[in-house]
Amino acid sequence: MNTSRFGHIGSYLPGDTFRSRLELRLTGMHRPVRAGIAGSQHTGAESIVMSQVYEDDVFGEDEIIYSGQGGRDLKTGHQISPQTENDRNLALMKSAETGLPVRVLRKVFDDEFGTEVFRYEGLYCVTGFEYGPGKSGVNVWRFRLVPVRFGV
Repeated sequence: MNTSRFGHIGSYLPGDTFRSRLELRLTGMHRPVRAGIAGSQHTGAESIVMSQVYEDDVFGEDEIIYSGQGGRDLKTGHQISPQTENDRNLALMKSAETGLPVRVLRKVFDDEFGTEVFRYEGLYCVTGFEYGPGKSGVNVWRFRLVPVRFGV
């Protein structure tokens, strides 16, 4: 049974916030409680979470550079071993091939509540990827995502 869900979920819109990874899972916005990439190498990536833990991630207004999964030291956040073509990284590669949109969620500080939340940034397409040395000198996958613009 394929339970992949691409695109928007329910009535959630960009800018909506979620208090925890568990809430993301319960709402269907991002199913894994820990992993940053939801999906598989067969169907593509449904969603990603930018949790400010990978040093090579870059969030920009017109594009995102998203580091692949794996090889990160949990204590320092630095890459200590090369990333591999694991199922989650292959999911993002498949998304580049299919063109299906990926939901992007990002951990941000919420001034109103004085805590970190996960904000839905919207739908993005993976337009390319590369493999090479990251900031720590270890090879990482870097995926380029651009916002899906409707009615342009």
